[in-house]
Amino acid sequence: MLLLPFLCSLSGVPLQFLRVTKQYLPHVARLCLISTFLEDGIRMWFQWSEQRDYIDATWNCGYFLASIFVFINLFGQLSGCILVLSRNFVQYACFGLFGIIALQTIAYSILWDLKFLMRNLALGGGLLLLLAESRSEGKSMFAGVPTMRESSPKQYMQLGGRVLLVLMFMTLLHFDSSFFSILQNIVGTALIILVAIGFKTKLAALTLVIWLFAINIYFNAFWTIPVYKPMHDFLKYDFFQTMSVIGGLLLVVALGPGGVSMDEKKKEW
Repeated sequence: MLLLPFLCSLSGVPLQFLRVTKQYLPHVARLCLISTFLEDGIRMWFQWSEQRDYIDATWNCGYFLASIFVFINLFGQLSGCILVLSRNFVQYACFGLFGIIALQTIAYSILWDLKFLMRNLALGGGLLLLLAESRSEGKSMFAGVPTMRESSPKQYMQLGGRVLLVLMFMTLLHFDSSFFSILQNIVGTALIILVAIGFKTKLAALTLVIWLFAINIYFNAFWTIPVYKPMHDFLKYDFFQTMSVIGGLLLVVALGPGGVSMDEKKKEW
């Protein structure tokens, strides 16, 4: 397999990238990660009646309960985004956004759509990484105080975040016999395995960021579709959800894979 030697030859690329971007990469990662919640919260504001009517028609729950649902989504997402960007009560914001994902998964019947379910799980993986980052920042307040080795909850949050993030790429695999599709599937599968097991993690994650961003711009160009067409909203939703996964991968690039990874184990060998 030629991909692994190629990645080894480029192992210095993430370090150079981090040297140049370390000042603002975590901020860009957080902004990308919460972008889908920000866009959806704003959409709830401007499409209040449409969203309320859809929930009422789907669940036959009446205007009052449907309005409560829309309000929870609007307030929960926008307030969570503000807290994450301002770096205040980030852990509470993450739990709140986890709740929004669960609520939408049930309300919009995403649970029965494998593609959307996997993408929602990938989004949850990004939040897990953000939660792990917030735990690191909390510990940094006690710099100089002797501590035990990195806590296992954070390590396993990073592992869970990495594994869930790669579910996004499983929805991009194309099962046809064209050479490009086969090549894309082989390379993509190799990269997501490397991220999941934590080997050459930063380089693999950075490669996936570039690949996913290019695919997102090409396939989800909602700005080319008139606003009044349903496809505009569909592509816009897909675009920002993909940007959130990109944000999670950028956190992997910025923070590393964590303790439960082959990259970390190599330091002990």
